[in-house]
This record gives sequence, C-alpha cells and structure tokens, in this order.
Amino acid sequence: MTAVRLSSVSDEQVYGGKAMQLGAAIRAGLPVPDGFALDTAFVDAIASGEAGARVKLEGLCTEFSGHMAVRSSAIGEDSAGASFAGQHATVLNVKGPEAILDAVLSVWQSARTESAMAYRARVGADMTMGMGVVIQRLVDADVAGVLFTCNPVTGHNELVVEAAWGLGEAVVQGLVIPDTYRMDRAGYLLESRAGYKDVMVRRVPGGKTRTEAVVAHLVEDHCLDAERLAALRHLVERCEIVFGAGPHDIEWALERETLYLLQLRPVTNLPGV
Repeated sequence: MTAVRLSSVSDEQVYGGKAMQLGAAIRAGLPVPDGFALDTAFVDAIASGEAGARVKLEGLCTEFSGHMAVRSSAIGEDSAGASFAGQHATVLNVKGPEAILDAVLSVWQSARTESAMAYRARVGADMTMGMGVVIQRLVDADVAGVLFTCNPVTGHNELVVEAAWGLGEAVVQGLVIPDTYRMDRAGYLLESRAGYKDVMVRRVPGGKTRTEAVVAHLVEDHCLDAERLAALRHLVERCEIVFGAGPHDIEWALERETLYLLQLRPVTNLPGV
C-alpha cells in the first residue's frame, strides 16, 4: 500500500497506466501538473474502509492543499486496444481530505458500474482490473479541449483540435459544440470552424464545479488563435519524442496562456484498423 509523487511512477502493474504515462511525461519535461499516485492496494484499502489507509491519505493531502483533480488509473486502462475514456470517473476541483477521500471512492466505484463492466467484457479486458488513482493540481483552465494526432474520422495524418471555454469537461461530456481546427503536420491550418459554446464548466472556490453561461459575444467566437495552435502543435512534437508517433488522444488546458498536458492515451478504432 503505497503513494508516491507522480514524477516517480514507473510501474503500470502497481499504479495503473495513466499514472505511469504521466510520470514518464513529467520526467521528460512535459508540462504535466504535479501530484501523486495511489497504488491499487492503497485504493482497495480505502474502499474497504481501512482506517490506516484513510489516515495515510489525510497526511498526503497536507502536501497538496489546493484545488485538485482526482483521476482513474486502472491497470490496462487506455491501452492500444481499448480506451476507457468516459467509463471511469474523474472528479475535478476537490479540496480538503474529506473531499479527496470521497473522490477516490467515486473513482473506485466507477470501475464497477454496469457500463464499465460491459465495456471491459466487450474488449476482453480483465474483469477484476485493479484501480489506481492520480491526484493532481487542478488546472483552472480558461480554454481546454482534446487533440488527436490523426483524424479520428478519416484516419488522415493531420492534427485535429477541439476546444471550448473553461474546463475541458464541457468538451469531454458533450455539453457544447466545440471549435474544431485541422492542421497538417507543418502547422498549416486546413480548417477552422467555430462551435457553439454557450456554457462552460468552471471551478467553484470552495470545491466542485458548476456550469455557467458564456457571455454572448464569445459563444461563437474562436477559442484558439494562431499562437495557441502553434503551441499545441509543439506539444504534439514533444509528446511524440517521448511516446512515439501514436496516434495519440491528448487532453490539454490553457491557464493564463500556460499550456498543460492533462492526459495522453492511444487513439483506438481508427477507420480501416
């Protein structure tokens, strides 16, 4: 039963795939928010109500006293053959030991829902996969979204970016029609299509998040300009140096013009694959 700084995670079979990948990214100098990882034994101990595990988690929380994001990191999660995006819980803007404890339990429970078990059976994954947890500093995003290093519809070798105002949950949960940008590998803009982003997800100072209306003049305004798109393309280049050509599905966020890498997983179910 261990918990370590995210930067030191290197064993997927102990901490899960997401923690291992983020640890490798931090060690390579990629812009990943700091945090720590709980191994599967620690998460199971918390879920079973072991007092010692809960006391240990409280102690860890004193090292990261700000607003946090609590993410799943299951064994075998987001492999080349299966993406668990949307199956396991992510809890944003968690503050304080009690809230973090509740978030860890939510992540653990999300692996046992009917939909998660059905997906696991469909892709031939381990039905009893262990669940690790990543706890990171929350990026209070002004703009966030996803980036595919190939076109997920056509399979073409180009970059496809989807973006919206606020935290990335607005895109991930399908709350808005995001802006869409397509670039070739040299950065030439092939398509720029404004979405309809009438709401955004923002953090609440005391914890949790809420959905807010976007001011009228920004609803159909572009989130990303040429400079921001160039920064995203450069992030792709850095990720591919570390993790290979992919293709990758990247979650990113911009906080006061600082670009962060939140998650990176393989793209699955490409056309013709």
